[in-house]
Amino acid sequence: MHITFNQIVFLLQGTLWTIALALIGFVGGGVIGMGIALMRVSRSAVVRWIAAGYVQIVQGIPLPVLMFLSYFGLAITGVQVPAVVAAGVSMTIFAAAFLGEIWRGSIQAVPKTQWEAADSLGLSRFQMMVDVILPQAVRLSIPPTVGFMVQIVKNTSYAVVIGFTELTQSGKIVNNVIFQPFVVFTIVGAIYFCLCSPLAHASRRLDLRLRSRGA
Repeated sequence: MHITFNQIVFLLQGTLWTIALALIGFVGGGVIGMGIALMRVSRSAVVRWIAAGYVQIVQGIPLPVLMFLSYFGLAITGVQVPAVVAAGVSMTIFAAAFLGEIWRGSIQAVPKTQWEAADSLGLSRFQMMVDVILPQAVRLSIPPTVGFMVQIVKNTSYAVVIGFTELTQSGKIVNNVIFQPFVVFTIVGAIYFCLCSPLAHASRRLDLRLRSRGA
């Protein structure tokens, strides 16, 4: 049995859910991740410790386990959440830890002389970060951030553990009907490639551009 047009459409619908889940993870993770990054460079040791603890815990737990706990763990306590909510929350928690570290590294990569110059001008900590440090850190963080977006797209496939029908789960469903795993997952792989390749290429180009400007 060959794959049909309707089954191709079904795979594309799964692709849309993959894109949506990746966007949820990136946007939600970005908001929390920025807070984590700022906490990691705080003058307060307690605040830095809390942020570091969050990063270490989340980075030490595989994403499928986070999704499993979000979906089935909450169900054990009597709290029922849709698979899309559990997957979105898990992606957000996961992305926040990694984006927070990427942006923390970018903030700390700003030359020390810039911090000292801002401090000598009598700027408050807030003014220093907003007017001097963050604009430079954003420029440094763009390549690794775009590169991490590739990982976010790929990691949406882990939502299969809670039965969420994104691209990988769509492929499994189609394969269960036509029993053509090579054909089906070649198509699935090609779709992932089309989603991730432009991001990976953009990350490399941005990194090379920043390196050439800094040379």
